[in-house]
Amino acid sequence: MKPTLTYIEDLARRAGEILRSGYGQQHEIGYKGEADLVTEVDHASEVLILGELMRQFPEHRILSEETGEHSGDAEHVWYIDPLDGTLNYAHGMQTFCVSIAYEHGGQLQLAAVYDPMANELFSAERGRGAWLNGEPMRVTNPPSLRESLLVTGFPYDVRTSPRNNFAEFQAFSMRSQGVRRLGSAALDLCYVAAGRLDGYWQLKLSAWDLAAGALLVQEAGGVATGVLGQAEFLAQQNGILAASPALHAEMLAVLQSLA
Repeated sequence: MKPTLTYIEDLARRAGEILRSGYGQQHEIGYKGEADLVTEVDHASEVLILGELMRQFPEHRILSEETGEHSGDAEHVWYIDPLDGTLNYAHGMQTFCVSIAYEHGGQLQLAAVYDPMANELFSAERGRGAWLNGEPMRVTNPPSLRESLLVTGFPYDVRTSPRNNFAEFQAFSMRSQGVRRLGSAALDLCYVAAGRLDGYWQLKLSAWDLAAGALLVQEAGGVATGVLGQAEFLAQQNGILAASPALHAEMLAVLQSLA
C-alpha cells in the first residue's frame, strides 16, 4: 500500500497547524546540543505524524528527527522533520516548517513541506512536477554564478568542527550577488525550487532535513547531489548541493576546489 500526494499534503497541513497554534507561546526547551534545540511543539507535531503513519502504513520504515528510526520494510521509507527551524521558532522568528517525504524502492517519490505562517504548501511527485499551493514551480537559470543569490547553513558543531562551512561561505560570497542564511534547510530547498533563491549548499545534514526539499528541486527542473557531486545525498556526510543544471556545475567546481 502506497500513499498519495494528497495524503501527505493533508498530513503536513495538520502538523503545521500544531506549529501555528504554538507559535509565540512560552516553550519547554530541551537541548540536544549547544545550538540544537527541541520544544514540546516538535514532539506534538511528531506524535501526530507518526501516529497517522503507523496507523495507515504499519509496515513502513520511518526516519524522524526527534525519535529516530522506526523499523520496517526498507522498500517504503518516510523522512519526517516535524519542525524544521526549531531555533527560529523558539526565538519567535517565522522561518520554520513541517517536512515530509516518502521513498519507495530507493527513490524519493512524494514530498510535502508546509510553512504554516505563510500558508505555503510546497509539494512534489516524482515524474509529475513540483507545486507551490497548486501552482507549478521552476528553478531559476541565472546567467552565471556571479549573478546568483545563494543560501546555506552551518552545522551545529560549527565551533569545533574543521568542516564548518566558513571557507565555502567566503568563497561563494565573493563569487555571487550574496549568500543568505535562513535557518531551515527544508525551506532553503523549497525556495530554490520556487525560484526565490538560485542555489543552495550545506555540508552536514540529516536525511529528514533534505529529503522532501531535494525532490522538490529535482521536480522543479533542478539538480540535487551531494555537496561534492555524489549521487547519494541522503547520507549525512555528503551534504547537499542544489541548483539549476548550469549553476550546479559552477557551484560544484568551487566546492571541489576547496575539498
